Amino acid sequence: MDYQNYQAGDIVYVFYRNPHTQDVANIQAAAVVNNPEKTDELAIFLYENYYPLSNEMAVYSTEEEANQAYNYYYGNDSVGILE
Repeated sequence: MDYQNYQAGDIVYVFYRNPHTQDVANIQAAAVVNNPEKTDELAIFLYENYYPLSNEMAVYSTEEEANQAYNYYYGNDSVGILE
């Protein structure tokens, strides 16, 4: 995935694990924003937190791509986006 193609304001889809139930993962829409700690870098803004946008994060441009990857890794066809 080429993270250089993202710009502040883009909406992306990421896997999110519930911190209280680690064996549950869902797809969540998140915003690409300017990193407030490193203004020359981008971050993902999710649940009132900033996460540096890096190759270590699974980020998908569309919900369909995220669903396909989720099904591949978790084998669950009933996944949907959290709103």
